[in-house]
Amino acid sequence: MNKIVVIGSLNLDIIQNISRLPLQGETLRVDSRGTNLGGKGANQAVAAARQGADVSFIGAIGQDAAGVQFRNLLEDEGINTAGLVEKEDATGTATILLEEDGHNTILVYGGANMKLTADDVVKSEQLIAEADFVIAQFEVAQEAVAKGFYLAKKYGVTTVLNPAPVLNYKDIDPAILAATDIIVPNETEAAALLNCEPSTDFDDLLDISDQFADLSITGTIVTLGEDGVYYKLADQDARTQPIFKVKAVDTTAAGDTFIGATFAYLNADCTNVDDAIQYASKASSIAVSHSGAIRSIPTKKAVLASLNLVHA
Repeated sequence: MNKIVVIGSLNLDIIQNISRLPLQGETLRVDSRGTNLGGKGANQAVAAARQGADVSFIGAIGQDAAGVQFRNLLEDEGINTAGLVEKEDATGTATILLEEDGHNTILVYGGANMKLTADDVVKSEQLIAEADFVIAQFEVAQEAVAKGFYLAKKYGVTTVLNPAPVLNYKDIDPAILAATDIIVPNETEAAALLNCEPSTDFDDLLDISDQFADLSITGTIVTLGEDGVYYKLADQDARTQPIFKVKAVDTTAAGDTFIGATFAYLNADCTNVDDAIQYASKASSIAVSHSGAIRSIPTKKAVLASLNLVHA
C-alpha cells in the first residue's frame, strides 16, 4: 500500500450546465445548476484513497459550512486530516461551465486554499517523511508547495507536480521545479508551461519531456485526452498508451482521477509504470462516464472488475 501525501485544494464546485461556452459579451442561459465538493487536491486524494492508498491531506478550509463538509468527506474516505488547517477566509470555490459534450471550463476562487503557508506544511513534516509520493498542484500558494517538496526531498520522497492552474515555467518558484521528480500536465498545460504549441505528436512530446529534463524534472506524464497518455520516467524509454474510449458525460475529475490512481498503483521504483498507466486510464474512463467530480471517482474494486483483473 503506497503512502501518499497530497498538498492541495478543496473547492466547493458550482456546476453550471450550458449548451456551449458564451462568446465575449454574450449572455447565455444556464440549463441547470448544482454544487459538489471538489478541488484538485481533494479529487486526487479521494482517487488515491479509493484505490487503496494510505492518504494524508495538507490543505486549508474556511471556518464555514463548506469547511465542515470537506473535513467530514476526507475522514469518511479514510484520509488523514491532521494536516488540514482552518483559515479566516472562506473555503475555496470553483465555477465549472459544463458543456453538453462533456467538456468543461473552470474558474477558481482560491479563498482559504491560497492562505496555506509553509509553516502550515512544516507541521506535517513527519507525514511527508513517511510518504512514498507527495503530490501537489497550483490551487494552493506556491510557498506551501515549495516547502512540501523541500521536505520530501530531504527524506528521499518522490514528488509529483500537477501544474494546474497552468503557469509559464518562469512564473513558478524555481525551488519547486528543482524539487519536482515527476510532472503531470495535459497537453495544453505542457505547452503553456514551455511556451510552445500544444501537440499530441510523439516527437513533439519527446521534445517536451527533454525540456522538462533541462529544468531538472526527470519524469514526465502528459495526458492527451482522446489521444491517450505519453510518459517518460527517469531512464526509461518514452512511450504512449491509448485511452479506454467511453461516452464522456462529465470530464471534471478525469485528470485528477488519473493522477490519484497512477500513484496509488505505481511502485516506488516506477518499474510497473505501464500497468499503473493502464490502471489509471481505466479509472479515469469510469469517472468521465458519470456526472460529478468526487462522486464519479471509482473504487479499486470497480476498476479491477472493469479490467477483468483479480489482483492489483
